[in-house]
Amino acid sequence: MLPLLDDAARPDLRSLGFSELSALVSRLGEQPYRARQLYSWLHRKGAASLDAMTDLPRAFRERLAAETRLTTLAVDAVQQSSDGTRKYRMRTWDGKFIESVYMPDESGPQSFDPEADEQEPDIRVRRTLCVSTQVGCAMGCGFCMTATMGLVRNLTAGEICDQVYRVNDDLRRLGVPGERPLTNLVYMGMGANFSHRHITVSTSGLVPNIVRFGEDTQVKLAVSLNATTDDQRARLMPVDKKWDIAALMDAVRKFPSRQGRRVTFEYVLLRDVNDSDEDAARLAALLRNLPVKVNLIPYNENPGLGFGDPGAERVVAFRKALDARGVTAMVRKNRGRDIAAACGQLAVQGQREARGGLA
Repeated sequence: MLPLLDDAARPDLRSLGFSELSALVSRLGEQPYRARQLYSWLHRKGAASLDAMTDLPRAFRERLAAETRLTTLAVDAVQQSSDGTRKYRMRTWDGKFIESVYMPDESGPQSFDPEADEQEPDIRVRRTLCVSTQVGCAMGCGFCMTATMGLVRNLTAGEICDQVYRVNDDLRRLGVPGERPLTNLVYMGMGANFSHRHITVSTSGLVPNIVRFGEDTQVKLAVSLNATTDDQRARLMPVDKKWDIAALMDAVRKFPSRQGRRVTFEYVLLRDVNDSDEDAARLAALLRNLPVKVNLIPYNENPGLGFGDPGAERVVAFRKALDARGVTAMVRKNRGRDIAAACGQLAVQGQREARGGLA
């Protein structure tokens, strides 16, 4: 058996691109086709270990084990909601906790998925996974539990991808049909072989990167707005102090709208904070003549943060106020109300438990 290198010195196989895997395979003296086999095991089959890669020679796998590592997240906890939402707490190799949330929808494209592909109206089943890209978050939004963690570190490409693979494994175990049951990905919250038409990235408003993101990718963009004045937004989202609403709207106007994609504005409705008819009027004025849509999100209450759910009646009134002013808006179904499904709750609990602190 070859001696193992220290974890930090070994590259993560799941984080390597195909060209990097090809170079590694060549360096280890294997035929080029082994890179295709290895890549398929990592990203098509989502293999959890090198031992699962049964058509690779044992000697090759031993070399890989000695010189590389394979990122596989441990599913630390799962909460199941009565509405089908499943929230996963996953543990990284260095003992950090992140969250992924699975949201099934079989009632049609208008029900809760604001990123529904407008070019595919006949799709009736969406199995969406919201994945994490960081441990914690540096943005400091006052209504978000994840913000209380601060930014611990960014996830590697392998850790981001493996959330998809672990959840697909779990869904297959539960009998959800398909080799890869998930159909859509959303990058939001805490901060893989999917079509760009089925991937949405959410931002709190990092203005300098919005246009570049649109030029460099074809995936969809969602912007967390959550307020209609800078005074209001800065209290909720510190990012507004650096890039105000005017700068944000200017960047959205410049966002390339190729292939008919529209920017989605996410607006978390907070009781008696940003949910008035006056807020709706200001929001409509901000979005006038922009090819955008609004995703209204009734607040999923986090204990201790001091914000409340506005209630169904106020949500309906807010949407009607936007509709009357010509703004396309949908209300996201409030998922997982009976579990710790608000962003960050489960991961924060895990970090406290790991430190031996009180929940």
